Amino acid sequence: MKVTLQRTDNDYRMEAVNDAARTIVFDNTTSGGGHDAGFRPMQSLLAAAGACSSIDVISILKKQRLEPFGLTVTVEGERETGKDANLWKTVHLHFTVTGAVPPEKAERAVELSVTKYCSVSKTLEAAGATITSSVTVLPA
Repeated sequence: MKVTLQRTDNDYRMEAVNDAARTIVFDNTTSGGGHDAGFRPMQSLLAAAGACSSIDVISILKKQRLEPFGLTVTVEGERETGKDANLWKTVHLHFTVTGAVPPEKAERAVELSVTKYCSVSKTLEAAGATITSSVTVLPA
């Protein structure tokens, strides 16, 4: 796996490109000298945790022949303070599953993802973050 980042302005904006030529734009906040024109790196970790778990949850539900009509995950985190590198202390993923999915099946899929399958969540956990999750199931 390889990702290449290239600076795209005279400040902090960077564009990441993967092997399939997919891109993500990163930037710093305006107060930090950037233009707030992309994800900040620590936001991308939260997004990656949500994306990783979402893929797991959809895969687990599909294996049970359950097809969610919609899936939204909101990821919130709290970082350490007062250190040179302020790591994530807590990360909470809240899943909203829409469709004919029994709540217990959705909850189990999320639990399996967060505690067993999601490499991003497991990486954050290994760095000391506490990972939690919750689920809401809505009818289609």
